Amino acid sequence: MSHTAPPLTALDPCCPPLNERPLTADEAEITAVMFKALGDPIRLRLFSAVASHENGEACVCDISDVGVSQPTVSHHLKKLRDAGLLTSQRRGTWVFYRVEPSVLAAMGQMLGRY
Repeated sequence: MSHTAPPLTALDPCCPPLNERPLTADEAEITAVMFKALGDPIRLRLFSAVASHENGEACVCDISDVGVSQPTVSHHLKKLRDAGLLTSQRRGTWVFYRVEPSVLAAMGQMLGRY
């Protein structure tokens, strides 16, 4: 069983809307990895901080105030990257995070808008 998921995109989402048809085993695996990553309150806060930051990009120094140590923040950000939800880029001594392009739209499409 894989513990990483390919990034979601609005043009090619991993899965159909949940109310369209039952997910296949592969689609369920990808979806579970993504939602498991967001199922932790610290990771959800970090994801939200990056997504809502100016230009959808944030330096780790700007989002690390979530009540846990810096190594723990780095661990949670790695989990979000492994799930295909964030990308990162090192610039000098800082790492900048960005929500994987179109991931929010793909998640919304998959959940179905009522």
